[in-house]
Amino acid sequence: MHHIDLHLEKDITEANTRIADGNRELLKRHGVKAFDLLGAIGSGKTALIEKIVPLLRARGLAAGAIAGDVYGDDDFQRIRALGIPVVNVNTGKECHLDAHLVEHALHDLPLDDIDLLFIENVGNMVCPTDFALGAEKRIVVVSSTEGDDVVNKHPMIFRSSHLGVINKVDLAPLVGADLDRMERDMHRYHPGMPVFRTNLKTGEGVTPLLDALLR
Repeated sequence: MHHIDLHLEKDITEANTRIADGNRELLKRHGVKAFDLLGAIGSGKTALIEKIVPLLRARGLAAGAIAGDVYGDDDFQRIRALGIPVVNVNTGKECHLDAHLVEHALHDLPLDDIDLLFIENVGNMVCPTDFALGAEKRIVVVSSTEGDDVVNKHPMIFRSSHLGVINKVDLAPLVGADLDRMERDMHRYHPGMPVFRTNLKTGEGVTPLLDALLR
């Protein structure tokens, strides 16, 4: 039984990777830089998009988004209010987006009008790790309010990401979170990964992150 499960898992992962490669090609053809946003519920993924979009506009660049949620459209409505093209994707019982769901969403977006695409994954620190979506880079967002051991509890997500964000830095003293420890843990699992500290209420730390995305 266990052997069959492993085979099935391998088949699913391989099929997902094939579709993700197709998504990557499609995005490349349209000149779109795509970023997969990972993190727990409430870490600040949607807030990051809300702060980045006006900065992109100021630089003459257009954003688009895919909002992934198990159920509902709260994040979708917040992103839509920014006046950018966005597609809502509900995963039902699944705790992550997969390449097939993203493929469908891409066909509903005006890719020729988008420079940067943000694919906001379902709020989860475990499930999305094994499922590539076709994005150029993965950004993982954690907040001080999750506790300074949050990185240590989820090593795989940091190993597979390219940029780290520690959000809600202003609340760290209130919850007794050691931001240096969080950053050290990120570098333990992914040496050399750029890490940005943000307060997405005020926009602090967003410009250096955007500069890194555009490089």
